[in-house]
Amino acid sequence: MGLSRIFRRERLDNYLKSDQHFAKTMSAKDLMSLGIGAVIGTGIFILPGTIAAQYSGPGIVLSFLIAAIVCSTAAMCYAEFASVLPVAGSAYSYGNLVFGEIIGWVLGWALILEYVLAVAAVANAFGAYFKSFLAGFHLNIPTAISGPFDPGNGTYGNLVAILVVFFISWLLNRGMRESMRINNAIVIVKIAIIILFVVVGMFYVKPSNWQPFAPFGSKGILRGASTVFFAYLGFDVVSASAAEVKNPKKNMPIGIIGTLIVATVLYMLVAIVLTGMVHYTKLNVADPVAFALTLVHQNWTSGIISLGALAGMFTMMVTMIYSSSRLIYSVGRDGLLPKFLGKIDEKTGTPKHSLAVITVVIALLGGFVPLAQLTNLVNIGTLVAFLFVSFGIIRLRHLKDLPQNSGFKVPFYPVLPIISGLLCFYMMLQLPAETWIASSIWFALGLIIYFSYGLRHSRLNDQV
Repeated sequence: MGLSRIFRRERLDNYLKSDQHFAKTMSAKDLMSLGIGAVIGTGIFILPGTIAAQYSGPGIVLSFLIAAIVCSTAAMCYAEFASVLPVAGSAYSYGNLVFGEIIGWVLGWALILEYVLAVAAVANAFGAYFKSFLAGFHLNIPTAISGPFDPGNGTYGNLVAILVVFFISWLLNRGMRESMRINNAIVIVKIAIIILFVVVGMFYVKPSNWQPFAPFGSKGILRGASTVFFAYLGFDVVSASAAEVKNPKKNMPIGIIGTLIVATVLYMLVAIVLTGMVHYTKLNVADPVAFALTLVHQNWTSGIISLGALAGMFTMMVTMIYSSSRLIYSVGRDGLLPKFLGKIDEKTGTPKHSLAVITVVIALLGGFVPLAQLTNLVNIGTLVAFLFVSFGIIRLRHLKDLPQNSGFKVPFYPVLPIISGLLCFYMMLQLPAETWIASSIWFALGLIIYFSYGLRHSRLNDQV
């Protein structure tokens, strides 16, 4: 087998045939709920304060806007792909269809890294946050079951992290219609809590706190933008649901771009109010929003913010576990991982096997492994996918065996996709050296699995 084999492209009709067993129940509203659930997490209660204190001052508002504009270039590329290729698997499947199997595998391997580590890290944080939340009611979780495996410090596993992952998996296994109802309700609660902070905080804004607006100059604002850029990552998981969406040509672009717009507005509102309530020099704390409310003697609102943080983490895990199960299903569907992972349960219309496997992996990582040093790997996995999806639009437009897109199209083609790809590459260069070393080991492991198993079991072999 030569280069021509590993760069052989999958056929769209094969994907559409495999994915037709999914129940198409999701609307544009559901997609936006998924996206907002992934993008708006605990970061909205932390980043506006800490980044303002360290880099941007009140100009953090512009930092969020610039980061959103950068992210929107990749979002539009995803929107076009999802509109013309309504298949499960997101960037993994797009890579297979436009670049070839080896590129698809690398993108899938990058996304597995992103999804699994992101959920495990959040599950770990959820357990810690839930423990402190209960402590406010004088309820205590035993130390032995409240942290990762670390006998030296008396912790042997994070029971809450494990239980919440299994609960979400059980929820998703019942079918997307019920799961979306619960997810949508929690997303509404989360947005309501954010709006509550904005409304209450407005009454304590002092315009003098916005002076100076850019204490670190334009460099500080740009540095802040490069840091908060990662706050927007997560909208790409919307594209993983394309096979389960009603009228994907119309609804997928609305879900992806709508998510980014809502997230940008919420981040900017929180940033404006927060820096108006408290001078930016005082906001370099672990919980700046709760800190600001405590300073103005709004302790009851501070407690509600804690509930909003838990809701944010919960919806993020719902979205990521859902997306990762569809990704593992897609790789199993193609034979690059064991084919039982690519089976869909006819009763519920969900990939039960892939959901079960990914649940166990995430629960083990979130419950027993300290993940503080691994979270940067989430960013590089995402940016690799963004990079190929951006440049992939150019190749997509030139492939005659794929349908001509009559839905959403990236504007200013081909300039905008090229700018998007270059911006993603620039953001990758900003990541620390240890992240590159760890990710190189991960991708090397992925290539070993591909050449030792995936290449020999791929269903593309049946088409040679």
